[in-house]
Amino acid sequence: MKYIHSFLLLLCFVVVMLSACKLDEEQYVYSSIFTTNFYKTSSDAEAAIAAAYDPIADMYNGPAAVLVSDFSADQTYPRVAVSRNTLTLFTYDVNYTAQRTAGRLFESPQQIWISCYDGIEKANRVIENVPRATMDATRKKEIIGEAFFLRAFYHWMATKNFGDVVIKVKASELISDAFFPKSAKADVYKQIYKDLDSATAKLPVHTASLVKGRASKEAALALYAKAALYNEDWATAVAKAQAVLTNPYLTLMTNVLDVYDVTKEDAARVENIFAFEAESTASVTGSTSARSHQMVGLCGPPGSNGPKYGLTTFGSFFAYQSFFNSFDPDDKRRLLLDTTYVDKTGKTIPQKSITTITTKGVLVKKYMDPISTSGNTNNIPILRLADVYLIAAEAEARLNGPTTLAYGFIKKVRDRAGLEDLDDALGTDAFVDAVIQERSWEFFSEGDRWYDLTRTDKFMTLIPLAVSDYYPVRTPQPKNKYFPIPQDELNANTLLVQNDPWK
Repeated sequence: MKYIHSFLLLLCFVVVMLSACKLDEEQYVYSSIFTTNFYKTSSDAEAAIAAAYDPIADMYNGPAAVLVSDFSADQTYPRVAVSRNTLTLFTYDVNYTAQRTAGRLFESPQQIWISCYDGIEKANRVIENVPRATMDATRKKEIIGEAFFLRAFYHWMATKNFGDVVIKVKASELISDAFFPKSAKADVYKQIYKDLDSATAKLPVHTASLVKGRASKEAALALYAKAALYNEDWATAVAKAQAVLTNPYLTLMTNVLDVYDVTKEDAARVENIFAFEAESTASVTGSTSARSHQMVGLCGPPGSNGPKYGLTTFGSFFAYQSFFNSFDPDDKRRLLLDTTYVDKTGKTIPQKSITTITTKGVLVKKYMDPISTSGNTNNIPILRLADVYLIAAEAEARLNGPTTLAYGFIKKVRDRAGLEDLDDALGTDAFVDAVIQERSWEFFSEGDRWYDLTRTDKFMTLIPLAVSDYYPVRTPQPKNKYFPIPQDELNANTLLVQNDPWK
């Protein structure tokens, strides 16, 4: 039998080889796709820009873009599952070993690096190739503007997470084109500014008719203002923020809760300047697959007991009790946190019964999605008008002190929250601290807080205070200001050098 089996294997091998030779003699290439015969039509251009948006979904449906910041900061924390606690306890390494072993790359800083450079490469191809497409001139201009916006966005995401990073403004045609050294953070911001100058000159104004999920002129200006804030370029931050505020369509929603109501997401675009637009069907940016996210399942109560939260919830993401207590009881935003939930029978359950990990777990309600039957379909804000007001308030105060203008900017956000005006005699440092605190209350669970703490060097003092009975000790180190460049990237790019504190 053994010999018969071996003979049959040999016979099969001979037949396959003869067939391959015959195919080689007769095979012709009748069609193929290269960049030389792509980017010719409007459909080619639309497909290319859709591909350039797609890495945003890769960052937000995991969602690494939210969880990397939130698990590291002082507002919310995870249940220990598949090594999520490595971010909370600052025990990750350059290999992101625990996260990789647990299969949670999409909740890791490594996913941010991968998505950013995937997006940069795709944006570069649009910028280089779409100009030669035969199509409507106005739409062509907009697509190129979107690509400049996206390239700036991805570079900004990379530098705020990793510090000095690779600047890449040319698509790779050869293997050698993929090898680049890092550039200083200051140079990264110069490139971001340059790209956003190009984007604002080409993008359409943000109006009700803007295709959802697409970048607008105001999205580019808002990103410009925020990037300038991070770059401590106060004058530019104020100027770009004020330019956003000239758009009469943009306004704060009257009720802050409506910003996160999945049934009101179209109306919320008067405030949501740019967001990850989750869908249960094909992505609005052109992806052929549905794009949902995990925030509903993570934030909701354990045991799938919260029909008002979402279809399935796991109790994996809670707010610190101290953060909940930091809110003024009259602050309407505190209603986006909860110490009770309603179970499937309609019974109200107190937080002390949330026993998955702690009796003090405060639930996050920003991402409730009670209507979806297929996935988490509410939007995740990326750039909001409230952010623009607070950027302007902080930058104006750092530039000129707490002027009437600076007070006016923060007042817009506090009024909507139902809070009284700030003390009108604050010094500059106290006013800036008040703005940073306002940002904490306004943007929790939106992937923002960690970067506010690191850009202001507050993380070393405030993080150890954010503890619970579940995480009683947290000890960040100076090196945690930026994440280490993933070892996989260092192995692949021989010109890339690890950040100094992580060597």
